[in-house]
Amino acid sequence: MSSAQSTGPTHFDDDDYPAYTMGRAAEMLGTTPGFLRSLDEAKLITPQRSDGGHRRYSRHQLRLAARARELLDQGTALDAACRIILLEDQLAEALRANEELRERHEPPPRN
Repeated sequence: MSSAQSTGPTHFDDDDYPAYTMGRAAEMLGTTPGFLRSLDEAKLITPQRSDGGHRRYSRHQLRLAARARELLDQGTALDAACRIILLEDQLAEALRANEELRERHEPPPRN
């Protein structure tokens, strides 16, 4: 079986796979690399590092960065924006976990 036919997980489906370089991430977001560094310093996103030490970002991190840019553009301070985003992310995760538990414990439909 060739790798193209493999049924295992792929990085295409992995929202947390660090696929994007800093330059590409900044380009996709319409920001500067300095903006991404500031989010790293603020502890909103912590990019993984390549073997050469370069920052690499995941799609999930890019969504958080895009939300930060949106809040900053609306006049929210960086520290407040980071707190808002972290709370939004935690809420979304809790809602997903809650839905999974609900689906697992739903009684089977009656015929």
